[in-house]
This record gives sequence, structure tokens and C-alpha cells, in this order.
Amino acid sequence: MATPQPPGPVVDPAALTQPMRVPGPWGDPRARLAARHAALYRDAVIDGIVRRLGADVPAWLAEWSAGDRGGRDTDWDARLDAFEAEATVSLPLRGLDRRAARLLAGAGLIEEDIRFGALFAGLQDPLQARRPCLGLLSWLLAGPDDSPAELQERAQELVSSGLLEIDNLNDPRAEWVPRIPVTLWNLLHSGRIVPASLPATLTCRLPGSFPELADVKISSELGGAVRRLPDLVRAGGISAVVLRGMDGSGRLTLLGAVACALGQPVLVHDGVPGDAGWKLLAPLCELGDAFPVLRAAPGPGETLVVPGLPGLNRPLGVVIGRSGGLSGPITERAVGFTLGPCAAAERRELWLAAAEILPADAEQIVRSFLLTPGHIKRAARLARAAATVDGRALVTVADVRTATRALQRQTLETLATPLDRLADTVAPVLSAPAADELATLLARCRQRERLAEPASSSRACVANRGVRALFSGPSGTGKTLTARHLAARLNLDLYRIDLAAIVSKYIGETERNLDRVLARAEELDVLLLLDEGDALMTRRTEVSNANDRYANLETNFLLQRLETFEGIVVITTNAGSRIDPAFLRRIDVTVDFVPPDADQRWLLWQAHLPGGHRVDPELVREVARRCALTGAQICNATLHATLLSLERDGPVTDDDMTAALRREYRRIGASYPLPTRG
Repeated sequence: MATPQPPGPVVDPAALTQPMRVPGPWGDPRARLAARHAALYRDAVIDGIVRRLGADVPAWLAEWSAGDRGGRDTDWDARLDAFEAEATVSLPLRGLDRRAARLLAGAGLIEEDIRFGALFAGLQDPLQARRPCLGLLSWLLAGPDDSPAELQERAQELVSSGLLEIDNLNDPRAEWVPRIPVTLWNLLHSGRIVPASLPATLTCRLPGSFPELADVKISSELGGAVRRLPDLVRAGGISAVVLRGMDGSGRLTLLGAVACALGQPVLVHDGVPGDAGWKLLAPLCELGDAFPVLRAAPGPGETLVVPGLPGLNRPLGVVIGRSGGLSGPITERAVGFTLGPCAAAERRELWLAAAEILPADAEQIVRSFLLTPGHIKRAARLARAAATVDGRALVTVADVRTATRALQRQTLETLATPLDRLADTVAPVLSAPAADELATLLARCRQRERLAEPASSSRACVANRGVRALFSGPSGTGKTLTARHLAARLNLDLYRIDLAAIVSKYIGETERNLDRVLARAEELDVLLLLDEGDALMTRRTEVSNANDRYANLETNFLLQRLETFEGIVVITTNAGSRIDPAFLRRIDVTVDFVPPDADQRWLLWQAHLPGGHRVDPELVREVARRCALTGAQICNATLHATLLSLERDGPVTDDDMTAALRREYRRIGASYPLPTRG
């Protein structure tokens, strides 16, 4: 067997006796012990290679073997046993058997000294590889108690568990060229997961970044079971902990608190199961003693298949939304919890802990902003920044409003459009029955949280704090205007669902978009307007073709989603007869808008005519009595009359008003009902 010559520039032989320098907390005793532990395995592997090569060993490697670090008489197993017995911290390689640890050390030799690349290339010629192939590595490391074939089997197990990677899987197994992922190599030599070397889909969170489990706000219904989670995880009787809830409801915080109780960091995977980060999740968590978490968001009707993680001997945490399903071997012995909305007392504690609030505004902030815990923390940071810019130390309601609007722009405006609220002094002109129902709707929205409490009403009557309203009536009767007025009275931001962005030609995509916008509206507590809702809420029909089938599926989904909706949604329609009756049962308040009568039309004319106009009051009364226009048509007519007066640079006169009325009647294709004035 030919002995390869070292390449041009070589590494000093003394470097082989030092641990590889990788990013890490080298001042930490655990990092130093892990590095020394890895160096002992490296020394044992190099000594085994020297023994195997015999007379063919290169001079530089023979020189190292004669040093005080190694030697042919060294009992490496005894040295490793003694070192591990004295170590008082967990070491990554201690979790592996000796065969596996030696294979990893042998595969990583080229990471420490380039001369090993030349050595391996010469030993496995004509295979063009500077890393040792599986056949060569097994032959070099085989000892009296194991054969090359047994080592190849063990190496294949390491490949299956993600500890080794193979780029040429299509070649014969003996020619596989294994390598250790950089992330694992850093972990073995530093004793900790190095965040800088993680793939983009993996995030490492240290235990100190999460609160203690006793400090996490949990409902009394779940409190007892959640407090026992650390013991369940230690016992190993479960395969997964599945936490469902809205975005920002504290699912990851709760799992992080459980990991904190176990003294473990949290490794979060945000990609698709099966990608590069997923393959590293199990080995990193096992060697780095971390708590694995999968964070996913399957849409309605989707099932997320969670494949098994070979080598993972601890439960997997799963953070997921309220929609979508889970399947796979990892969920067979899973325990699940659903985190509900944040109660007023919990919000108060979170706000007071996150920001210094003006005492006079504290209760209003707690009552008005029904946010999830995660969004409260984000909004508090932005509110503090807004107060600091203004030179104030205390946060006010206006600062929180500015902060929540910034959050809304980030998450809502791709699927919904913000609408301006009306001033509190501007009220729509409604019929008496419609005004009564609007007052009921206002009361229902103000008391929705208290109404959903068990002490206030039967759980069978009020399932959640959501409010669903239907505004039905002809076009132009003030439905959207009333929604803007409602948002002003409730001091909420109003967003109109953009049907062009929601409805998709792809199967299931419309439901996913609807679920996304409804979920974001719940989390950020905005008033959502579903304009022309009959487009999505039409009556279900008999299935005569594929279009009918999928239209019915969309209707069924919206029925179910509205029933579990935790926010305020206003649905408008000018074709109430087309709405499926099942929707009406789920509607809390229905406001019927009718065209205004003569007195209401007079009020509308008075409200819309500009100040300083010169229109004869008798003409206004006659127009209100004889011109049966809707509020929108009256608004259009007054705008045109104002335009004519501006062109003339004078106030609005009788002629402007009659000209605007004639134009409006031409637009609607009707006869002008007033006689010609002289």
C-alpha cells in the first residue's frame, strides 16, 4: 500500500494535540471538557490508524504517535472511562457507544488537518475522495472486538439517525463517503449547540430566554395538567406534546418553560418535516440535550404528516394553529392542549409587566385591546418606543393604538384593506328597528368578554367571545357607513376583506386564505368587514358538477369557521335571500337596512349639504318628500352640487341642487320627479 506524500503547506504536528477551535463559550468548563473529550477520541482513532498501517504509516503521523499524547501502549478505553467518570457535566459523545464515537471522530479527522485528506486519497485510490470512504474507515478502525462489516452496519445506523451525511448514496455502500455536518462537529467540540452554524430552519433558544413554568399564565382548566408536563417528559411515556392556539397565544413560551424546568435549551424547527434542518433535529437534541420543537401551520383540511425521527429518545413539542391535522408515528402517544384567548386579568398583568403605563389609561388598554400574550409583548415594545420618541416615560392609549396598527400592517394588509373610521359625532341615519339592533350590537361587542364567562351565561348559549353581525339591505342604504361608525364607537380599527385576494381558483386555497385573515383578525382584535358576503355565503345546492361540490365546501368551511371566530365580524349583503339559512343561525345580530323615508331623507340632506349653502329650505323639504333617494345617492348629489358651486366660486344654490338631482336621476335611469322651476 503506497504511502502518500504530504501536500505543500502542512500543519504543525503539535496542532494535532490541540482541540479544534470552533465558535463557542470557551470560558465555560463544559466547553473545555467537551473539547477534551473529543480530543481523546481523536487521539484514540489516530493511534488505531497508526497500528493498522504499520510500516506504511507516514512520517508525520509516526512522529505524532511517538509523542506524549499517544503511544502504542495506551489503553484508550481506560482513559476515556476515567475522564468520563471525573466529568461533572453532560458531554455530547457520552450519549454514544464507543463504536459510534470512534466512527464520528474518524470521519472528522480531515476537519482538523489537511494531511489526512492526502492520506485517505492515497489509501483509497482510484476512488477520488479526500474523505475516507466507509470501507476504508471501517478497515482502519476495526479492532480485535469488531470487524469492518460490523462497523459498516453501525455507520449506516449513524447515517439513518442524521449523525453522518452521505452525498453518494447511489454508489456501493463500501464506497459511501461520510461526513459530519458542521453543526454537529461544532457541538461535539464545544459542548453546546452553536446558533451561527444552524440551518435557516432551525433556531436555538437558551433556557434563560423563557420564564419559569410557575410564571406562565395558564387557564385554571389546563393549569394542573400543564404543571405536570416536565415530569411526563422526564418519564418518557409520551411521544409528543401538541399545543394548539392562536398566533402569539404562548404556545412556544409554554414549551420553553417546560424545557427550562428540565434545564434544556429549545431547538425550534420552522421548516417542512424532511428538510435539512429536520434531519439534524434529532442528533442535535440528543447530543446537545435540547428540547425539540416543530412549529407548523397547516391550513384547513390539510394534514401535516410528521415522520419519525430515528435516534430521538425524547418527546417532540409541536406548536400548531387551531386548524389542520397531524399524523405520523410521532403523534401516536401524544398529549395535546389548546390555549384559549387571554383573559382580562392576564392581560392586565402582561401589560403592566411589559410597559410603564399611565395609570389613568391602564384599564382602558386592558379592556380595549384583546390581544394575545405574544402580541401584547410586541405592542408594548412598540408603544414604549413611541412614548420615548415623544419624550415621555409612561405609555398611553394613543401609543398602544399606534403600536397595534403597526402590527396590523405587518400581518393583515395583504388580505384586507384598512378603512377610515367615522368621527364619534357622525352617526348614520337609520330606521327605528335598525337603530335598536345597532344599539344591541354595540352592547354585545362591549360586553362580549364578560358574556362569554361561565358566571355570566350558560356555556351552551355563548361558546366564545366572538360577535357576528349581518347588515342586510339595498345598496346605498348605509351598511358600510354604519360599520365605520361601529368601529369608531368601539375604538377599533376596521379592515375590509379583499375578496380578490381571498378567492382563488385553486382547490382549498380560498379556505386557507379565509382562515388566515380571520385568524389574524382574532389575534389583533380588529373589526373585520366582509363586504358583499353573499358571494361566499350562498345557499348550498345539489351537486351536479365539480363546481357545485367545491362551492359547497367553501360554504361549509365558512360556516364552521364563523362559529369558532373569537373577534368581531360584520357581513354586509344586498341579497339576503341568497344567504344560506345555516348562516343566519350563527349570526348574533341582524340589522335590516331599508331606504330612508321622507323625514330621514331630510336629515340626510341637512347632514350632507355644505355649510353656508344658499339652498331654499322649502326646496330641501320638497326634495326630501318627493325624491326617494338612498343615502348614497343623496351623498352623490350633494357632492356634484358642491362641485358646481366650486367651479362658480360661490355657495351652493337652488340651481346647483336641481342640476345635481337631474344628473343623479339620469345615472339611475329614472324620471326626475320635480316640476321645472322658473
